[in-house]
Amino acid sequence: MAAGSRFRAAAAWSSSLQSSRRAFSARTPSRRRLEFAASLRDFTPHEGTADVGETNLPPYLTSAQLDGAGRGVYMETYGCQMNVADTEVVRSVLQGAGYSHAASLSGADVVLLNTCAIRENAEAKIWARLRAIRAERRKEAAGWRARGGLRPTRTVVGLLGCMGERLKGRLLEEDQLVDVVCGPDAYRALPRLLAQARGGQPALDVALSLDETYADVAPVREGSDGISAFVSIMRGCNNMCSYCIVPHTRGRERSRPSSSISAEVAQLAAQGYREVTLLGQNVNSYADGDGGDGGALVAPSPTRDGFTPMVPPPKASLRFAGLLDTLSAAHPEVRFRFTSPHPKDFPDQLLEVIRDRPNACASLHIPAQSGSTAVLAAMRRGYSRETYMRLIERVREVLPGVAISSDFISGFCGETEADHAETLSLLEAVRFERAFMFAYSLREKTHAHRRLSDDVPEPVKQRRLREVIDTFNAGARASNEEEVGTVHHVLVEALSKKSDAEWAGRTEHGKRVVLPRRPLPQLQFGELLPPPLSRSVGAAAGGAATGGGGVARGGGGEA
Repeated sequence: MAAGSRFRAAAAWSSSLQSSRRAFSARTPSRRRLEFAASLRDFTPHEGTADVGETNLPPYLTSAQLDGAGRGVYMETYGCQMNVADTEVVRSVLQGAGYSHAASLSGADVVLLNTCAIRENAEAKIWARLRAIRAERRKEAAGWRARGGLRPTRTVVGLLGCMGERLKGRLLEEDQLVDVVCGPDAYRALPRLLAQARGGQPALDVALSLDETYADVAPVREGSDGISAFVSIMRGCNNMCSYCIVPHTRGRERSRPSSSISAEVAQLAAQGYREVTLLGQNVNSYADGDGGDGGALVAPSPTRDGFTPMVPPPKASLRFAGLLDTLSAAHPEVRFRFTSPHPKDFPDQLLEVIRDRPNACASLHIPAQSGSTAVLAAMRRGYSRETYMRLIERVREVLPGVAISSDFISGFCGETEADHAETLSLLEAVRFERAFMFAYSLREKTHAHRRLSDDVPEPVKQRRLREVIDTFNAGARASNEEEVGTVHHVLVEALSKKSDAEWAGRTEHGKRVVLPRRPLPQLQFGELLPPPLSRSVGAAAGGAATGGGGVARGGGGEA
């Protein structure tokens, strides 16, 4: 069958199956319905698939065909922390289906890349990696032929995550670089997709879900340091910022039941983890909407005055502030962080929880994106420069000494030199501890792609980006210099990458610290100690441990 026909057959199959899933999802809770079972409807002609012959549909798959039978899966993860958490979900799904972990690409039966589509450069890296994998597969096949045989099993290559929905046609049909394309809400279907690919059919499922949170999937944390863990608490985004592809690749917001989050965190604490980062595309808009524990849907709105949400927050029995309060109170030995938030969802209640819970890290990511009110309006961020600055002032009023990080985009549609200057002045005024700074990259399907003009020349974008980075670095260096001589609790995470004679860790504010091992040779990873910071190096801080008395075992509640 020609590649184009194979892709159209797979796409039609996926479309019909997705339609039935959506209808079923709308009237049946996810915990009660079958995860991804084909029904009789999927094997009979009906509207929407009349142009697809029955012979083109994937064959019926038996339990034996769905069984991984110990096949090794090698995974690579690109992009944000949410992708790291998703990879752990995928490992769990495949382990439950009989697959095993492969430590390297060589000899793996299945190769999966969990991808990011937020910027063009991120996608370019994935394309290059896929071509390299194809070359490696061909080289390996040639080696087997030279030895007079064929490789016992064909390597299946799959692409997961945000690139799948955007580029499924090119991936499967034009470039033919992968055998499987699976979107972020379809990971339960991977055993079927892999079995289908082994049978020679392209396999595709990029359906977005209104309720999938993988709440009942226990993540498999291969290679974890046993110290820090990510816990996904919600998925999707309702903000619809004009530059952002995420709502189109990950769908609408939906939150995990708080009971399942509490159970996962309790298990991590019992296993000795010392730090948990709560994750979501818009993590502080978390809303437990099932009336958890019988609670009424009366939790107050999280939106601050002066901010305008694109979609009104749903009714809920528990908001993010309540969740963080509950978790941090239940596990005082565990430090809690969260990312990635939106500025609109920082009510005073949340700030007060962080103030009152020593193990809720006073390190807040508050993405500004621009310092210009005009650009913020074009970005559809829902706030002005003045509103953002009032939030920063309130955060520092409630949390003296708080560390604030941010995101910035240089060269967005219509940005003038005056707009750029306002971004530089905001950087100077706030002096962020950390920042993620990028030149604007136009993404298809976004509001900006449809309605705005990417009219800032690339050289101008790059020059403005350099100026943003330089301005940030100047403020961060000054901030770190002011920290010299202060005392912070450092969670020791690993040996320094530069020297085995040094420990590496992070303060409660998220600053990286290196410490000499000599004074504390018996120190273990996961312990907390309060060294005075002795010097600053760029955006990192150096610490000096003085004697053994600084070690605080079980001191997470004092961070």
